[in-house]
Amino acid sequence: MRFGQQLRSSLIKDWYYYYIDYEGLKKSLQPVPENTNASAARKKSSQGWSEEDEQRFVNHLEEELDKVFTFQRVKSQEIIRRINASEKEVNEVIARSQAAGQGDERAKANAPTEEEFSLLEEDLSDIIADVHDLAKFTQLNYTGFQKIIKKHDKQTNWHLKPVFAARLNARPFFKDDYDITVVNLSKLYDQVRTKGNPVTGDASAGGKQQNFVRQTTKYWVHPDNITELKLIILKHLPVLVFNPSKEFEKKDSAISSIYYDNPDTWELYEGRLKKTEGAEAIRLRWYGGMENDTIFLERKTHREDWTGEKSVKARFSLKEKNVNAFLKGEMTTEQVFEKMRREGKKSEKEINDLEQLAKEIQFRVIDRRLVPVTRSFYNRTAFQLPGDARVRISLDTELAMTREDNLDGKRRAGNNWRRTDIGIDWPFPQLPPEDVERFPYGVLEVKLQTAQGQEPPEWIRELTASHLVEAVPKFSKFIHGTATLFPSRIDLLPFWMPQMDVDIRKPASHNFGLDRPGHSTDASTSAAMDDDDTDDEMEREDDERPVNDDDNVQRLRAARDALEQHEEERRFEQANGNLMDEEERMDQKPIAHTDEDYPLYDSDDEEDALEEAKRIGGWTYRWQLAKHYAHVTADKTLDILKQSTPLPKPTPVPARPGGMGIPRSDAVTQKRFKAPRGKKIHVPVRVEPKVSFAAERTFLAWLEFSIILGSIAATLLNFGDTISLASAWAFTVVAVVALFYSLGLYLWRVRAIKSRRAVDYHDKWGPSVLCFLLLIAVAISFAYRWAKGGEGGLKDGVKG
Repeated sequence: MRFGQQLRSSLIKDWYYYYIDYEGLKKSLQPVPENTNASAARKKSSQGWSEEDEQRFVNHLEEELDKVFTFQRVKSQEIIRRINASEKEVNEVIARSQAAGQGDERAKANAPTEEEFSLLEEDLSDIIADVHDLAKFTQLNYTGFQKIIKKHDKQTNWHLKPVFAARLNARPFFKDDYDITVVNLSKLYDQVRTKGNPVTGDASAGGKQQNFVRQTTKYWVHPDNITELKLIILKHLPVLVFNPSKEFEKKDSAISSIYYDNPDTWELYEGRLKKTEGAEAIRLRWYGGMENDTIFLERKTHREDWTGEKSVKARFSLKEKNVNAFLKGEMTTEQVFEKMRREGKKSEKEINDLEQLAKEIQFRVIDRRLVPVTRSFYNRTAFQLPGDARVRISLDTELAMTREDNLDGKRRAGNNWRRTDIGIDWPFPQLPPEDVERFPYGVLEVKLQTAQGQEPPEWIRELTASHLVEAVPKFSKFIHGTATLFPSRIDLLPFWMPQMDVDIRKPASHNFGLDRPGHSTDASTSAAMDDDDTDDEMEREDDERPVNDDDNVQRLRAARDALEQHEEERRFEQANGNLMDEEERMDQKPIAHTDEDYPLYDSDDEEDALEEAKRIGGWTYRWQLAKHYAHVTADKTLDILKQSTPLPKPTPVPARPGGMGIPRSDAVTQKRFKAPRGKKIHVPVRVEPKVSFAAERTFLAWLEFSIILGSIAATLLNFGDTISLASAWAFTVVAVVALFYSLGLYLWRVRAIKSRRAVDYHDKWGPSVLCFLLLIAVAISFAYRWAKGGEGGLKDGVKG
């Protein structure tokens, strides 16, 4: 969708005159004043963009920036005042409710009614909607300014972007942080919803059940959708504040972690990436700013599901001044827990368990020569009922990974366990580009613990199936940061790396989110917007098309009808128990037939080998070149055979037409990704013991078949005539071929399973070739018997 149309369809009608005048600014890019005639206009256009035209456009742009900035500041202050007023009302109503619960008759007569709580909840819901609308207003206008500047620089060849960036920083309407607002609204909304008795939950919820399921899924969230997502979640779960006794500050949500690894082997990185049994991650974590003196040493251990054990995370705390000495082995674990034993706040068993963990971590660091390699920083907003772990949601924003190593001659951390030139000052402008990876999305993590067979809460299913999130299972900050910050040292990449170049914004899949009646929201502001460089013709058409109120009304009606129809489909799916998230829906759809084979992630191994052989030259290059041409010839021959095979063709079903940005097609789009030269993309493959047993059973079945054929050959050999001898030889050859083929196939499968390769384990040709050879062996026997008239064996048998 073009941005002009996107802006018209997404704006709030009550704020119409405060949005950027995108159409007017586009007209200002025309170098012809409105009061000139046609001939003068053509003459002026041929002369190009003048200084007067530039000044006129800049003045118009400044006016629009001041208008947007002023409205955003006024509206933001208004929301703060409304929150403060609501807080006073909520505290007064809650105080009356608590006084009534103490038994005073006069207080009971003054107890708040259900209607008062309902009105307070409506007021807070209205404030929440205002925060959502202001966030969308900010995002739309900021995008509008960026696009109009880009259009200006492209059309006029006058570079305004660097200068206007300074003006934007002087009017930072787009830099408002809503974290504190979300925390305050969550506290008030939870108090009203629970009528002054917040649900504390059960700290051991689900722990006493014999059969329960823990499910953790990670999602990417585009920055345009982060505030909306927070506001949606807080209406169902309160924000978890770890220290409610103090005023919430921005730094309270900051979390920093430093991951250790061996830069020579990268064993911890590859272990976590491949999810091998017992793979460990060792990190040091602290909360808040650099002044925090408490450091947590953590070890995460991966366990395969088939072992019956769960992946665990264990940690203990250490003072910052003792970290270096502990990691170098200069401080013993007895010294670490000496004070804890003296205070007696923990049992001896708990202290012994922590001491054992500390010994293991210290031994791993020293024995494996682990050093700091990657730091991750983010601000976390956690949503959870206090003490109830059945539903927990965390949203990490402003995520950045930085280098902590000393590999390339730079003393980043030096002999210290962490570098000290950065803290929590995201986006770390003081660092060079090669030292920092600023992740473009937020990371949403949903943790559920439900009874066996129980469905997750409906609102969570709707949230994870909405356009606001993009599922990325098994995403890891440590893996992503290490893979991007060490491009010359890491050759094995995670499977989500190719997705970094794909825009994850999607049109609204169903009517889900925060809506305000009467506002024109026929398309999601988070939908992808076409780039000006690739859509010039559409932009010209948009420039020339005047804004028509009738067109807008028709577009709004069409959007309403489309959303209503989509909502009916959603209710039907819900009634039939089929409300699935995007990945489940994709899994249920048939994959469109393509000529490309599995897997979807490839690496240029053959091309790399050919380039390396070319560099060496000689017979090495000739042999590699011959193999390359042999593979190409085999692939072409196979394609010709596939096309010439008379197979039934499926009848194509036309896709449903789309409308108003809501997709209606049932087709599934596949894209084939290729790793950069010299790199490989690791595709997660689940391997259980039964997989190895299945490969072994298949080999034994082939072995049994070979033995049977060998027995038949030995029996035929005992007849003693020429015909039986020929048949025995034929069956013996087939048995030997089957035996060696099955042995080679078994060894290849075992090696592939051990290395967790995502290859096609299905044997497409072996059984068919074996049947063909068996048919030849039988045909030889019949041919010889037919040539002898069918009497040779009988006469020999009578003589014997």
